[in-house]
Amino acid sequence: MAIASPSATLRDEQQLIASIVEVMKQEQQLLVSADADGLATLTPEKLKLAQQLGERSLLRHKALAAAGFAAGEAGMEPWLAVGGNGGARADWDRLLDLTRQAKELNRVNGMLLNKQLANTTGVLNALRGNSGAGTGGVYGASGQTLATGPSRRFVVG
Repeated sequence: MAIASPSATLRDEQQLIASIVEVMKQEQQLLVSADADGLATLTPEKLKLAQQLGERSLLRHKALAAAGFAAGEAGMEPWLAVGGNGGARADWDRLLDLTRQAKELNRVNGMLLNKQLANTTGVLNALRGNSGAGTGGVYGASGQTLATGPSRRFVVG
């Protein structure tokens, strides 16, 4: 599919990134509520949208290269200065704004995910008895902590 102008895919890219932003907002709510099943349903949708966005961006990059500009994001500003119009500029600015929103949502969702991972790891460690020596292990009748795993003593003899 030949692209006549680097701006030809901008509206499609906007729609796709806007859809990704909405999925990431849903993802954030699911992370807050620790809904792993819900998160699992969003992953394929997010992946599909990201693949489609990548395909559209590649078409724009090819059109930029065909027009004699850098085949990437760096080529858009020079192309807009020479061959773009007000509509293309507005579309590009909107795409950049949506991309910044997605980046911020990704950052926040990553922090939420790390928090969930730390909580889960803490719970698993507590269940396994790996809470560390002297930090609330299992106590015997004498009030002393009991060993919960293999001894690290060496056998000499």
